[in-house]
Amino acid sequence: MFKELIERIAVSLDQDRIPYMIIGGQAVLYYGEPRFTKDIDITLGIDADTVSKVLVLTSKLSLTVLVNDVEEFVKKTMVLPLLDASTGVRVDFIFSHSQYERQAIERAKGVKYGKTSVKFASLEDVVIHKIIAGRPRDMEDVSTILLKNPEYDYQYILRWLRKFDDSLGESFVETFKKLVTDIQ
Repeated sequence: MFKELIERIAVSLDQDRIPYMIIGGQAVLYYGEPRFTKDIDITLGIDADTVSKVLVLTSKLSLTVLVNDVEEFVKKTMVLPLLDASTGVRVDFIFSHSQYERQAIERAKGVKYGKTSVKFASLEDVVIHKIIAGRPRDMEDVSTILLKNPEYDYQYILRWLRKFDDSLGESFVETFKKLVTDIQ
């Protein structure tokens, strides 16, 4: 169910030349352990002011928009929540607006899904997203990913988490270092 929907979306995004990367639970499934996830999160390499272009794509994919005032909602949240009625799967398109997100999309890894190449966020970028989200489930995901994939770019993760610490006044670096220490 998820695989076929991801393939359809990837093909459409590629046809419309919209850069993207799969993040969230689907990326955790790829890098970590099987777990239940109810949705598909996709970061788009375009700004929210292109929402009309994305609405054309969602119509072609038969995805239902889940908010009334689309432009206002996307402007506030940078997210376009959708539903694939045939599967009941929620799809969130996340518009990128930062240097980090654009670089992460460039680093996305093409993964063969049937006959389609689907772009997943790099392992390091999934870890960064999960650390910033900060929920207990996200911390479990990071631990699982790092345990299963010991060859990762520690310095890349630290560099971006430091930038987020500086700009957001958080302690993402300390959270990451503690997780790394706990799994060693």
